Amino acid sequence: MSSATGPTGSSRAGRAAAFPYQLVATDLDGTLLRSDETVSARTREALAAVTATGAAHIIVTGRAVPWTRHILDDLGYEGLAVCGQGAQVYHAGEHRLLTSVTLDRQLAGLALAKIEAEVGPLLLAASRDGLDGEVLVGPGYRRLEGSLPVVPIRGASDLWSAPLNKVYVQHPTLSDDELAAVALRVAGGLVGVTMAGAGIVELLPLGLSKATGLSLAARRLGVRASDTIAFGDMPNDLAMFAWAAHGVAMANAHDDLKAIADEVTSSNEEDGIAVVLERLLAQA
Repeated sequence: MSSATGPTGSSRAGRAAAFPYQLVATDLDGTLLRSDETVSARTREALAAVTATGAAHIIVTGRAVPWTRHILDDLGYEGLAVCGQGAQVYHAGEHRLLTSVTLDRQLAGLALAKIEAEVGPLLLAASRDGLDGEVLVGPGYRRLEGSLPVVPIRGASDLWSAPLNKVYVQHPTLSDDELAAVALRVAGGLVGVTMAGAGIVELLPLGLSKATGLSLAARRLGVRASDTIAFGDMPNDLAMFAWAAHGVAMANAHDDLKAIADEVTSSNEEDGIAVVLERLLAQA
């Protein structure tokens, strides 16, 4: 699946009438990818038909680049990808990191202390910055994105030796929604807080979201929020939906995202992206 960045200027404007949007932004897990981390032939064909009109397709994922790039390579994806909840803009075709935002480690440490003062000890992991940034995993942390190797750590003191994109937190008894709500209440003035999937509550640079990285990538392509349709499934897609002209939640999406979506499509296992893109192409 090659990602067409599309032409800019008059040539893009001349072809855009064949599809109502100039940019299609898709989350990966639970959205573009099925549970086996593949993309169906139907969805590939729908995206190819859209990019053939001159529109662009950008993948926007919570995964950092090291946990994303093997998937992009397997897909034959060569365009821009927004990774790390918006922290990284990555050129997949050139295997090059274009922008990167890191977490203020002093603020992150203070945020962790505030959260633990409220709910007790947390289970921790973290994503280091860079094309080859390792994922650090503390004792008891239960789940990770993808299946790449990780670096075990003994505790929070081992997190801070190198720049981080984000810190992952889990709690032995609180649900993801409960933990995210507490983290936002007691530490939301220090760090960003988002939930990206089951067992994945993240602390991010303050003000960072998928919309941050997507707006940077869109600017590089010469397209605007008003030209964008976005697909997602989790609360970390809320800001992206707020930024885009049209937000489409998958049938398997979190209720918070469905509540603000412009429409709800079929699940990621049932070609939900293709269902919408085929309809829009037929109406063009």
